Amino acid sequence: MAQSNEDPKSLVSTQWLFDHLEDPDLRILDASWFLPNAGRDGAAEFVQSHIPNARFFDIDKISDHRSELPHMAPPAEKFISRVRALGVGDGHQVVVYDALGIFSAPRVWWNFRLMGKENIAVLDGGLPKWRTEGRPLTAEPPLIRDRHITVQRQAHLVKDVTQVANVAKLQSAQIIDARPADRFHGFAPEPRPGLRSGHIPNSKNVPWNSVLETNGTMKSVKML
Repeated sequence: MAQSNEDPKSLVSTQWLFDHLEDPDLRILDASWFLPNAGRDGAAEFVQSHIPNARFFDIDKISDHRSELPHMAPPAEKFISRVRALGVGDGHQVVVYDALGIFSAPRVWWNFRLMGKENIAVLDGGLPKWRTEGRPLTAEPPLIRDRHITVQRQAHLVKDVTQVANVAKLQSAQIIDARPADRFHGFAPEPRPGLRSGHIPNSKNVPWNSVLETNGTMKSVKML
């Protein structure tokens, strides 16, 4: 990613993060998460090795457990309590990364945006790029101090199943499916048992990794 494309509200490079590691108002979140069939544990891997001063954002736990569906957006109250427990609050610049490059980190970026928090960026290339470049890693837990945080949920960023079904029927907006092409077309089974294969009618497939370079960083705006 070109240096000129960096934006602390969307995407920052490993060099940017390295240069700002000691900033007192910087908070780093490890949002590593893996599909159920991957055989990996993000929390366990975090304990073994992470970027200095990072805190683990558990996508499974920081969600709405009132729903039977996984990873539904958390209620504002739950988001506040869990994020405060990580020492993240008002006035902080947040950088989120994951162990696959750019995979689960954007989910956390979106969660913060849903709660009206804009000073958050995804680490371009994530932990793999950071590790490849020989940048510092540690197993030491960070010193966490509670920090007040205020949120304002942006309801317009979420659509329920009825709204999505209406959009699909009326084609009043474009639905994008970011899963791999084989899952979109129903050729590959879903990683969670009991889920039907295929895709929402009239949706278009833009596989998540199609917007990435071979080194796992985001393609330029021009390339996209």
